[in-house]
Amino acid sequence: MRDKKKRMFNLIFLAVVFLLTLAGVFRGESLSDLIRTVADADGKWLLGAVLCVVVFVALGALIIRIMLGRIRQKAGYGKCLLFSSIGYFFGNITPFAGGGPPMQIYYMKKEKIPIPVSSLVMLLITLMYKMVLVAVGFALIFFGQGILRQYFRGVLPIFGVGLFLNAGFSFLLCLFIFHPSLAKKGMVKGLGWLEKKRLLKHKEGRREKLEAAMDRYKSTAAFFKDHVPLMIFVFLITVAQRFVLFAATWFVYRAFGLSGKSFWLLVILQASISVSADMLPLPGGMGASEMIFLKIFAPVFGSAMVLPGMILSRGISYYAELFLCGVMTLMGHFYFQRGERQEGSVSET
Repeated sequence: MRDKKKRMFNLIFLAVVFLLTLAGVFRGESLSDLIRTVADADGKWLLGAVLCVVVFVALGALIIRIMLGRIRQKAGYGKCLLFSSIGYFFGNITPFAGGGPPMQIYYMKKEKIPIPVSSLVMLLITLMYKMVLVAVGFALIFFGQGILRQYFRGVLPIFGVGLFLNAGFSFLLCLFIFHPSLAKKGMVKGLGWLEKKRLLKHKEGRREKLEAAMDRYKSTAAFFKDHVPLMIFVFLITVAQRFVLFAATWFVYRAFGLSGKSFWLLVILQASISVSADMLPLPGGMGASEMIFLKIFAPVFGSAMVLPGMILSRGISYYAELFLCGVMTLMGHFYFQRGERQEGSVSET
């Protein structure tokens, strides 16, 4: 019952934020003119933007496949593609993008991947993603002062807060991942606190199971700590993955026949939106991402084209991704449920 109420709250919250975003973005605009402008965009360039989304999800699956494979957890690329899609779908509809990893861990458990192992893999992937954003943010501060002065007027405080939150969260993730003894103590104390406050009913053997699970977590963490080249390789794939998605905005820019701004400028500006909005308590940074786009991309697209540019860029990189991953999530749900039912029927016989 509690899970149903939570899902209902998330859906209502998502719908409210979406409607408020529409109201804020389209207020005072002529919808007919916007539709005509968007319809005039070159479809061949837009196809490139869509391809960026597909490659983004596919590389996410590759990262999961590599990490699970190195710790000898069987998962074909097709299953990892479903895990990847599930993570992005639930991450895009929950505040702080916090719903993705738990759902991935849930479905990985159906494939007999131990929770301590899947939890660590998801934490590492999240850390890699955050590190890319932190690297972009600090690179702009130290080497991109001209860009910040020219394009970030009015949104620089938001960018600063976003960078601070991403850096702080990355630091906490590092502590949790690479100091498993500290993580174990924290989990055991957390369990004791929940039982003491009667938020969780005491159950014999639960603490011992948690400690055993954290020992498995510790051994997996030690494996990744001892394989630094693997982690560097995964980080480089993550950089490529994130920048591929950021590049969708450049394809939208070219779809309107615009030129004069470099590919890398548009990619970095789009990355800075993720730095600013990624840690906000909004599903997919909805609302904030749109408003920041209109601010920093106005000198790039021009005042007349920045709103159509935002509609297509955000529409493809977020809403199209949400739709694609939603379809894949539905397929994954039935696939993993079917596998679980088949295994149950075999064990009964």
